[in-house]
Amino acid sequence: MQRRNTKQRTLILDIVRAHGDHPTAEDIYRDVHEQNPKVSRGTVYRNLNLLEETGDIISIEVPGGNRFDRRCDPHAHVICCSCGAVCDTMVEHDHTLDSMVERQTGYIITRHETLFYGICPSCQEKKAQNEDAQASA
Repeated sequence: MQRRNTKQRTLILDIVRAHGDHPTAEDIYRDVHEQNPKVSRGTVYRNLNLLEETGDIISIEVPGGNRFDRRCDPHAHVICCSCGAVCDTMVEHDHTLDSMVERQTGYIITRHETLFYGICPSCQEKKAQNEDAQASA
């Protein structure tokens, strides 16, 4: 079934594409609401799901809720365990893992995601500043 492209859906897609930081649905709703206060939260969430179904965006399941990504090519992400920031990595996607897992499990693999967890540079800096402040006290 082909869905018509609505003004709201176009606005939502444009906002996701304008973000480089893997926004939450709530982040996207706030941006949409600033541009068009008549668009409801439900409309944003529903259209994010439709945009994911049509392959215009991807959703990344992370602790605290899904994040949305304008990049739809296979790529890895790194997630900060402290602040929850999500960013792309330059690690090349390993398609050979799909066939290896298929052989091991009998599943037909349609895709896989690679997520790395760590502490982002900003949180590392804050921690170091806190430690310095405590050592000075």
